[in-house]
Amino acid sequence: MPTSIAVVYHSGYGHTEVIAQAVAEGARSVSGVSVSIITASEIDSPDSAALAQLDNADAMIFGAPTYMGSASAVFKSFMEATSTRWMEQKWADKLAAGFTNSGSMNGDKQNTLIEFFTFAMQHGMAWVGLGQMPGNNHSGGSENDSNRLGASIGCMSQANVDQGGDVAPPESDRETARLFGARVARAALRWQQ
Repeated sequence: MPTSIAVVYHSGYGHTEVIAQAVAEGARSVSGVSVSIITASEIDSPDSAALAQLDNADAMIFGAPTYMGSASAVFKSFMEATSTRWMEQKWADKLAAGFTNSGSMNGDKQNTLIEFFTFAMQHGMAWVGLGQMPGNNHSGGSENDSNRLGASIGCMSQANVDQGGDVAPPESDRETARLFGARVARAALRWQQ
């Protein structure tokens, strides 16, 4: 039976969805892994059917845009809907990871990743960080480097607010997300042994 990874995300304007798809693509590139994508809006109460999919997942990758220094309200609604799982520690010892996007280069995205990390810790999960050296941090670097935003605890991307998901986030952020998805998939395979 393949190792199961669920990408759970919310996207307000399509930019975070682009990254969610790239994360899923990266995870799917690893042999022995199955990937499902669930939108956070599907899970708005403890009785939501999509929660059963998450109960059966070996790893979850959380994603949301950063709005006003925090995850979007739709994603927070998902988080709150998992309280019955928390009470039973149903997700304990599963792997977790996270990604976020904002319009600004910084945009306080670190806060959103810490929010995801705290959420995962409350559920008794084990966290997987980005695992990529920072790019674009020396005179020979460029905007085309993977991890151009220099993240570590999760995957960060930036999308110009006047561009749609067909253009933004840039390819370097999409590649960062693909590498991240593959890392989580490899970690999940090792975790299942």
